[in-house]
Amino acid sequence: MQDIFSIEEIEEYVNKIQKQAKEANIENQNFVVETKIDGLTASLEYKNGIFVRGSTRGNGLVGEDVTENLKTIKNIPQKLTENVDIIVRGEVFISSKDFEEMNLRREEEGLETFANARNAAAGSLRQLDSNITKTRPLDIYVYNIQKIERKEIFSHYEALNYLQKLGFNVNPIKILCKNSEDVKKAIEKIGQKRNSLTFGIDGAVIKVDDLKYRDILGTTAKNPRWQIAYKYPPEQKETKLIDIVCNVGRTGVITPLAILEPVQVAGSTISKTTLHNEDFIKEKGLKIGDTVLIQKAGDVIPEIVKVLKERRTGEEKEFKMPERCPVCGAKTIRLEGEAAIRCTGTECPAKLYRNLVHFVSREAMNIDGLGENIIDQLLSKKLISNIADIYKLSFEDIASLKKNGTKFADNLINAIENSKKNDLYRLLTALGINHIGAKASKILAKKYKTIDNLMQANLEELSEIADIGPIMAKSIVEFFEEDQTKDLIEKLKQAGVNTESLEKEEQNQKFEGLTFVLTGSLEKYTRQEATDLIEKFGGKVSGSVSKKTDYLLAGEDAGSKLTKAQSLGVKIITEEEFEKLSMGTDLFDN
Repeated sequence: MQDIFSIEEIEEYVNKIQKQAKEANIENQNFVVETKIDGLTASLEYKNGIFVRGSTRGNGLVGEDVTENLKTIKNIPQKLTENVDIIVRGEVFISSKDFEEMNLRREEEGLETFANARNAAAGSLRQLDSNITKTRPLDIYVYNIQKIERKEIFSHYEALNYLQKLGFNVNPIKILCKNSEDVKKAIEKIGQKRNSLTFGIDGAVIKVDDLKYRDILGTTAKNPRWQIAYKYPPEQKETKLIDIVCNVGRTGVITPLAILEPVQVAGSTISKTTLHNEDFIKEKGLKIGDTVLIQKAGDVIPEIVKVLKERRTGEEKEFKMPERCPVCGAKTIRLEGEAAIRCTGTECPAKLYRNLVHFVSREAMNIDGLGENIIDQLLSKKLISNIADIYKLSFEDIASLKKNGTKFADNLINAIENSKKNDLYRLLTALGINHIGAKASKILAKKYKTIDNLMQANLEELSEIADIGPIMAKSIVEFFEEDQTKDLIEKLKQAGVNTESLEKEEQNQKFEGLTFVLTGSLEKYTRQEATDLIEKFGGKVSGSVSKKTDYLLAGEDAGSKLTKAQSLGVKIITEEEFEKLSMGTDLFDN
């Protein structure tokens, strides 16, 4: 629906519709004003009065079949009072009271709570298991007849009354209006009631009552012309910013949270809200002790609109983001180009999950079978509390995670044991040092040979390494200065994890000083194998073609990189030619 936001727009819309009705010789054009329920739209289909199918709106043309889930909603009749073939549309929602009670139960059970009632309703209706849907307090208000056989209905208001007679739970607020004054009064009346309603709304809908006139009005490319949605301005309240505390998320991002003097806004008590990041606090000019104006964005998420600086007493305090993580005490860092401040601790309990996922990933320690779901289970069962605990897991620990998990435990124990033999560069990648990926890790492993040598390297010497530079060097030094890092590395050594480079020095540096770019599908090598070979012989692999590129290794279906290489006169080689080059055969006269 098209949205409007002012009384003037209401008047303009209603008057325009009535003027067009007169021009079409349609007299006494009425309107129906209803609440715009904040939920998920569903269609219900009945054959001979029996409920046979239900679906979501989907993309507007094709919806999801959610028949079994809809059957769990008590207010959806399975049999109507008349044997009629009808398709109706309604809004599935969770009432404010039911939503609060459901979240309270989930908290008590240690489950994650829902952010808002609308998302909870939508997620519940789309569950693959209808037994889960049955446990959620879903309700529905039916608000429209989409199609009906062997019965003629002339107006929307008549249709709503007929739906009620059939046994449907119809939107309880439906006001018949004759003109713009009536419509404005109806919207004002709903506005006064909206905070006391048992269900969430995100506006009021103005609908043309005459169904034949609706057909004449038709639709634009986006919206029906016969209805429009009025959006109420968000309710704003003053309150006190008592304190700002910081939460550490799973990725290590530290988010400031405003602790507010509790205040009722749009039907619920608000006592805290996110302040997003350091820049947001500076932009708003927030100080602890300020009087602030708050509202619910979209009548759902509380937010601070502005500071009432004229109310300051001089006792307000400046807030600074912490230099140390509030959870583990490690240094915090703000990366270039990011608004977020992050914890750098390798053993920070708050970010342990993400650290574990990265540590075991394919480009890092490559522990096959230790995916996100298994890590989640290991943490929830308290079988691991840091990265090094992976290497303490017993066969019984792992087998307990799955029904008949013997084979799974065998495979995962083997994968964990094999990861101990990885090259140093994989361990450096797995540690998740800021700015240091697999490529830089290979350079560092090749240069320093052991992790102990790297830990003793200073800023100056690291900065002089090609492809490292001052920012990466600073990140490496700061990382290895942390006590948490030293502790983790010691634990990994005790577990038997290799901390030395396994790569033998290749005497023949035939690719030294040469830059390669890879493109297309290679048959004889994977991208990684070709990269490893080039780097083994002292060459460099780049992701983009430039005048500094010496060779473009082109496989099947090479695209824009091939075109660019041709335009720049870069030497283009096939896999066979690359193979000859790696064996020391000259392909071109220099």
